[in-house]
Amino acid sequence: MLVDLQNLPSDPALLQRLVRDMAAAVESRDGEIERLQSIIKKLQRAQFGRSSERLDPDQLALALEELDADIARIQESRQFVSKPSTERPSRRKPLPDHLPREDVLVDVDSMICACCGSALHAIGESVSETLDWVPAQLRVIRTTRPKYACRVCETVMQAPAPERAIAGGLATPALLAQVLVSKYCDHTPLYRQSQIFARNGVELPRSTLAGWVGGACWWLEALHERLAKSVFASSHLFADDTPVPVLDPGRGRTKTGRLWVYAREQRTWGGPEPPAAVYLFAPDRKADRPVSHLERFKGVLHVDGYAGFERLTGKGDIVLAACWSHTRCKFYDVAHATNAPIAVEALRRIGELYAVEADVRGQSPGHRLAARRSHSKPIVDAMRVWLEAQLPLLPGRSSLAEAARYALSRWGGLTRFLHDGRIELDTNPVERAIRPVALGRKNHLFAGSDGGGHRWAVLCSLIETCKLNDVEPHAWLRDVLIRMVDGHPVNRLDELLPWAWKVGNPVKS
Repeated sequence: MLVDLQNLPSDPALLQRLVRDMAAAVESRDGEIERLQSIIKKLQRAQFGRSSERLDPDQLALALEELDADIARIQESRQFVSKPSTERPSRRKPLPDHLPREDVLVDVDSMICACCGSALHAIGESVSETLDWVPAQLRVIRTTRPKYACRVCETVMQAPAPERAIAGGLATPALLAQVLVSKYCDHTPLYRQSQIFARNGVELPRSTLAGWVGGACWWLEALHERLAKSVFASSHLFADDTPVPVLDPGRGRTKTGRLWVYAREQRTWGGPEPPAAVYLFAPDRKADRPVSHLERFKGVLHVDGYAGFERLTGKGDIVLAACWSHTRCKFYDVAHATNAPIAVEALRRIGELYAVEADVRGQSPGHRLAARRSHSKPIVDAMRVWLEAQLPLLPGRSSLAEAARYALSRWGGLTRFLHDGRIELDTNPVERAIRPVALGRKNHLFAGSDGGGHRWAVLCSLIETCKLNDVEPHAWLRDVLIRMVDGHPVNRLDELLPWAWKVGNPVKS
């Protein structure tokens, strides 16, 4: 607004109107400045911040190990200067029983007493254990098939050649499992694996390894379908999606595909179904994708703020539960950028809800529902009244107003947990399932094609479900590939799903 300060009107009413217009313009600009500052702060924190969301998991693990080592050194140094304590020191956790043992005997030089010359006799022994590492080893399995001939009719007999996981390929199921786990669990790109094999004297080009991945997925796709069928038959799921770069040779760059993730997690309320995660690749983020994925699903779906999920509620078979964690992030960004009292107060109130959830985690749905109605409902009701009172006082385009509108527009979904003890406050289970994709995206950068994106989804589904059920992924993949190559019946595929396989193979990862 431009005002000629040298030629102001003399009419008081006109002056008051001019002042009101100027105040409105200042308020609007202040709101826009605050919103832009909030965006800048968020981007700076994402790039340079020290929040846990910013830390690389490997760096975080290393920092924690160094911290534990420092604490141990401090505790050891204090043992020499502090007074004797009556408390027993904490004992190291014993090494797993399933690890092979190699016995080493360290005995005295002579069975004659060095003091008096008498014979020594055994009175006991001291046993200690240390942990050793045997490097991985490549080996060649030679398969010999003798030939026999009949002197009478000249018939030649020979046992048929064993079926191979990759037709004409060199890899055994164990080697295939190693390649798959290294890429999709440990996030080691194929070109780095090729370099590792080369250090062991075996030249395996990246293209060969990529062919092995495709061949292994041919066997595993049926299991992926069975896993998806099991997950979508549940009544409570978590849904989200994450971008994955896909090579687009025609344009000489990458395009953005999506991995849609659907997680099942019932351990927080003692549900009967095992945890699982299913990933489905799609070339875009259209709302048609979750609609087609969840065509037969009926129940409660925990979701974030993506508007495309709203189409799922058209038939009335699916109820959406909104995420308090995403709501909290909206206020957290404002509080971190401006320290606004309203944002800080919103965080405090949401924190009270999570305090109630911490007390009832792992309890039965009935117990959780009773506690929520007694303790959480008053907090939620008061928060809605408070937000509705604060929103008119905020600049319309400010980040704080956007956060308040985000919460109020999803209030039905946010309060769904007050009516069902099986519903969670947030979508954290599916957020945790997305983290391995982010690590893989960081290390091997992109999928080579849409087919590569599909293989990414298949392997992530099976490996992440193994991890959720405390099943060692390499042992599972090796055994499953062997069984499928040997002709495991198609009508018994459910026996190979990680939680069912674990019953006969109880070794924990």
